[in-house]
Amino acid sequence: MVEEPTSILAFARLVIDALEAAQIDYLLDGALALIAWGEPRTTENCDFVIHLIDQRIRQLSIELDKRRMPVPPDILLDLLIVLEPDLPVNLIHLDSGYKAQLLLLRPNDLFRASSLARKRLVDLGEPLGAVFVHAPEDLMLNKILYYGLSQQTKHVRDIASIVAVSRDEIDWGYFDQWISRLNLESIWAEMKLEVDRLLGC
Repeated sequence: MVEEPTSILAFARLVIDALEAAQIDYLLDGALALIAWGEPRTTENCDFVIHLIDQRIRQLSIELDKRRMPVPPDILLDLLIVLEPDLPVNLIHLDSGYKAQLLLLRPNDLFRASSLARKRLVDLGEPLGAVFVHAPEDLMLNKILYYGLSQQTKHVRDIASIVAVSRDEIDWGYFDQWISRLNLESIWAEMKLEVDRLLGC
């Protein structure tokens, strides 16, 4: 019997256990990934990027069901073939109510494919343990993408914390390359002013 998660971190570990049991390539995204590279902040859900292939759909459904997060195989298949790029698989733990989103790698999403290929295995301590997370520069780029969509200032603060904590770990050449490829120059210029202010630069 799988133990009921008592925190969002324990729930994230439960999702990771299901992904690993189904042999799904994944990385931890969003606020929880900040634990690796910046200053953690509170969150009520967890996000993952996954590479789901047809042959793993049924096994993933089985592993999620074992952990009280039922998603039928036909739902997973429908979400895999849908054209919308960021339509996620939504997971809800039936006993605790914790929620997670699985963002699927799409065939033409070169940035997400690059992020998955460059993921880092980091020990985040109990209860998460060793998990795959974004490289710091990929996490920053994601924050810039989401800021461009939402204008939420939490993404600015998150980037400032990554730079403050992990500046020497960041591959700035790769970062600049993808800023250009994703046409994020103006958004990053706007955010950088506030990031520099937060860092006292």
